[in-house]
Amino acid sequence: MKRPTFDDWPCSVARVADVLGDPWTILLVRDASHGLTRFEEFQRSLKIPRNTLSARLRRLVEIGLLERRLYQDYPPRAEYVLTDMGRDFFPVLTAMLGWGDRWLGEDGAPVSVHHVSCGHDIDPQVVCRSCGRPVDLDEVEFRLGPGYPDDVPEHLDLRDRFARRVAAQDARGRSASDGPEIASAG
Repeated sequence: MKRPTFDDWPCSVARVADVLGDPWTILLVRDASHGLTRFEEFQRSLKIPRNTLSARLRRLVEIGLLERRLYQDYPPRAEYVLTDMGRDFFPVLTAMLGWGDRWLGEDGAPVSVHHVSCGHDIDPQVVCRSCGRPVDLDEVEFRLGPGYPDDVPEHLDLRDRFARRVAAQDARGRSASDGPEIASAG
């Protein structure tokens, strides 16, 4: 069965799922964040079949999360290093780590993320870029962003969903101005 694609959906979450939607791909980005760069290192770390590893690395290079660099001419050998796009995935990885620690861990966090500059472990959270306060789901409303297309197929259109959520919030006595302004379409 052919895997569906979500690259044309008007939702950034769907697009990310399209790019990174299988466990091997996310684990490869995780390992690259840990400093692994070579094919054999990834293969040894994940015990991933070599053909699957080749395909996932090739896809991550095509997308732009990794860059393939030659480190040896004879025989030719390449390493895979995070690009700026790949490094920008760090907050997503730490959010996944924090969520997994809270909801899937039984004996505490198996890995901590230590902030070297201040000497403490980090606690991933969403913070409003204007006021600097932590924000949770009850304090936001999703709104259409500037990249939302005009011609969205009905089954993919998010406008009705967003309107229903705002109406539900208003029915509970909250106005749209009660929380921080965060615009996100996905």
